[in-house]
Amino acid sequence: MNDDIDLTHLRTWIGRHQVAEDVVSPSLVDRFNATMGLNAEPARVGEAAPRLLHFCLCLTVAPTWQLGPDGHPARGGFLPPVPLPRRMWASSKIAFDGDLKVGEAIQRKSVVASVEVKQGSGGALCFVDIDHHIIADGRDAVTERQTLVYRQPADAAAKGASADVASQGKTVASVDMTPPLLFRYSAITFNAHRIHYDLSYATGEEGYPGLVVQGPLQATLLFYHAARCHGRAPDSFAFRGLSPAIAGAPLALHAGPLTDGRMNLWSAMPEGAVAMQAQAEWR
Repeated sequence: MNDDIDLTHLRTWIGRHQVAEDVVSPSLVDRFNATMGLNAEPARVGEAAPRLLHFCLCLTVAPTWQLGPDGHPARGGFLPPVPLPRRMWASSKIAFDGDLKVGEAIQRKSVVASVEVKQGSGGALCFVDIDHHIIADGRDAVTERQTLVYRQPADAAAKGASADVASQGKTVASVDMTPPLLFRYSAITFNAHRIHYDLSYATGEEGYPGLVVQGPLQATLLFYHAARCHGRAPDSFAFRGLSPAIAGAPLALHAGPLTDGRMNLWSAMPEGAVAMQAQAEWR
C-alpha cells in the first residue's frame, strides 16, 4: 500500500454531492450524431435524443488556468484529492429509464459513493466510485455508477505489453480511429486530457505509442454496435477498459450472440488484445 495515500482522509469525501444542470439542445445532438456517424437529419425538439448523450451533458467547466499538466482540472472540490498523477475513466454501469428528449432541461445529481486503494503490478491504484442520477424535466432518465482510477505513471514497456489477441465476435464492425474523431469527441465532452489530442505529450510524457482513444468514445461505439446488431438501443449497458486503444488504426467492434436478452461486446486494435469489454442488456 502506498504510504502517501491517506485513505481515511480521502474517504471523508464519500457522500459529497454535486448538482449540475444543462439542456439537451438540438445543436449538441447534431454534433454528437455527426461525431458518431449516427442520424444525419437535424435534431427536432421533442424527439428522443441518442442514448449516451448524457456523457456530453452537465460537464465540469474549469477555467483553462485551473487545468493541471495533463489537462485535467485541478484536484479537490467534489472529487477527493488523490495524490496519484494519472486519472482515467475505468468503467461504468448505466441503466436507462426511457430517453432524454431534445429540448429538455436536465439535472444531474452526483455523489461520491466509495474510495478504495488497491495494489497493482505498477504500484498503488485508487478507485473512486461516483453515482450519477439524471433527471429530465422532473422524471428519472438515467442512472450510472462511474468508476475513476488514479495511478502512478506506467512505463512505455508496460503499456506496450501484449496480452492474448482478442477473439473474433459473431458480428464485427470496424471504425477508423482518426485524430479528427478523437478531437471531435473531446470537444463535445469538453475533455482537455492531453493524451487524446497532444501527440508529443501522449508519447513523450505518458509513454503511449500514439494518441489514446477515449474510454467513453469506445463505449459509445460498442453501444451503437449492439443497437445495430439487435435492432434497438440497449436498456442497460456496462463497460470496463482493459488496455489502451491507440489512434491511427481501425478499431474492431466485436459482438457475441444475444443470449437471454444479454450481449457481450469487446473492442480491439488489429492483432491486439481486448481494449474494452462491455455487456448490453434489453428488457
